[in-house]
Amino acid sequence: MKRIMLVCNAGMSTSMIVTKMEKESEKRGLSTEIFAVPVSEVDNQVAEKEIDVILVGPQVKFMLKEYKDNFSPEIKVDSIEMKDYGTMNGANILNTALEMLEE
Repeated sequence: MKRIMLVCNAGMSTSMIVTKMEKESEKRGLSTEIFAVPVSEVDNQVAEKEIDVILVGPQVKFMLKEYKDNFSPEIKVDSIEMKDYGTMNGANILNTALEMLEE
C-alpha cells in the first residue's frame, strides 16, 4: 500500500481532493491510503505512519523546502500544481504522486 499525504492549511478543499483521489485510485485498482493534514500535524503523521509521498497544497507551498530538507529522500515531497488544485483534479494529482514514486 502506498500512503499519500496532502498538506493544507484548514482542510476543506483538500479533503474534497482526497475524496476524488481515492475514487480514482479505486477505479484503477490501486492500493493507496490518501489523507490530508494541516501543517501542524505533518511531523506527527510522519512519525506515526510510513508515508511514501507528501504533496503540499498551494496555500502552504512555503513549507515545501522545509519538508524536502527534513523528509527527503526517504519520502518523496513536492507541491500540488495550482491548476490541478483549483480544479480539484484528483486524477492529475494522483498521477503526480504515482510519478514521484517511480523516480
